[in-house]
Amino acid sequence: MTDVDFNIMPVRKARRHVWHGQRDQVRDVALAEGLTLSIHVSMQALEADWRALETSPTASLHQGFDWCAAWAATHANQLLLVRGRIGQKTVFILPLELVRGRLFRTARFIGSPHSNINTGLFAEDFDPITCTKLAAKLIADLSAKLSRVADIVTLEKMPFDWHGTRHPLASLPAVRNQNASFQLPLLETFEATLAQVNAKRRRKKFRVSEKRLEAMGGYEHIVATTCAERREILDLFFEQKAIRFKALGLPNVFQDEETKAFFHVLSAVEPTHEGHPLELNAIRLRGEGNGRIVAIAGLSRKGDHVICQFGSIDDDSAADASPGELLFYLIIRRCNAEGVKLFDFGIGDQGYKRSWCTVETIQRDIVLPLTLRGRLAASVHRAAVRLKSGIKKNKKAYSFVQRLRQRRQTPGAATIAETDGD
Repeated sequence: MTDVDFNIMPVRKARRHVWHGQRDQVRDVALAEGLTLSIHVSMQALEADWRALETSPTASLHQGFDWCAAWAATHANQLLLVRGRIGQKTVFILPLELVRGRLFRTARFIGSPHSNINTGLFAEDFDPITCTKLAAKLIADLSAKLSRVADIVTLEKMPFDWHGTRHPLASLPAVRNQNASFQLPLLETFEATLAQVNAKRRRKKFRVSEKRLEAMGGYEHIVATTCAERREILDLFFEQKAIRFKALGLPNVFQDEETKAFFHVLSAVEPTHEGHPLELNAIRLRGEGNGRIVAIAGLSRKGDHVICQFGSIDDDSAADASPGELLFYLIIRRCNAEGVKLFDFGIGDQGYKRSWCTVETIQRDIVLPLTLRGRLAASVHRAAVRLKSGIKKNKKAYSFVQRLRQRRQTPGAATIAETDGD
């Protein structure tokens, strides 16, 4: 596919509040010639504009250039990069990839299976005039251009209200995702932050964990700094997580070699003053623990926003000391001291997230069918999301599904109440 442009519609007048930015900036953009769309297959062709747009605080780090480049380098999916321009100014980029299933061809956000929050990339002074006419025109033009290669566009895990702003695509057809994401605001001091989530209980659990680990010879909180450390900790995470998923009767979303390679590429990217794609933290035992790593967390940082991408524990060592909880306590305390404003536990409803978080962010999936087959795909997607949502709201039904999963994958295994979000 070659890169081409085609007209969407002229933008004559801004008719709603700006998504982010100054009104006079929006007016200048709105008076430009009009909004045009182009489809690209090369990230490098858009890199300058891409890196400029990703600096916006409202842009998810999962649509950052380095994150997407790491995924593209380790996966063979065709890229479909949608760029919107007003005149010569790039006002948005939707970084999509094409996934071919048994029945449907889907254009989705790059790396969507392992993203916690998606926004796309939008200029801070861009107002898309989100009205029904624009939505209808956008759907029609995407269908005209992409229907040759894709049946449906799914923009999953998008918060329509984020950082106090309304998303530019909020008027498009969407369904509420079966999972929300969970965040903890970090206040001026760690004491103030803890006060939001029962500080007395948190400190008590922390002291109990430390006391039990000290009885085993002590521990250290490590942050991997060398390539060898990163590889070692990441490989150990994959091992611990595989054991955990098997015990829970859940599919292992980290098992394929492409996904493992993706996270290894991310972990090798050095941090900058703007953030870090993947930082590996761990609790390592001293004394009788003999250097054993009992808890791991992978963090991504962009500005003052930190997302926990994944975590794991060693169930065979120091489990009664709750090393995973201890690690989160130490990480959040350090983030607080470093000026982070929001610690994000990511998508998926789990007890430990609710115990830490005061904010629950609703996420939605935008579903745009491009072909007749895509209409069927959209119906299947919406039905699946609603079914999962209904099951998760019903504790008995959810427990029943979990028991079925366990019996299918680990016959005779005991029921485990808490699961990873799906």
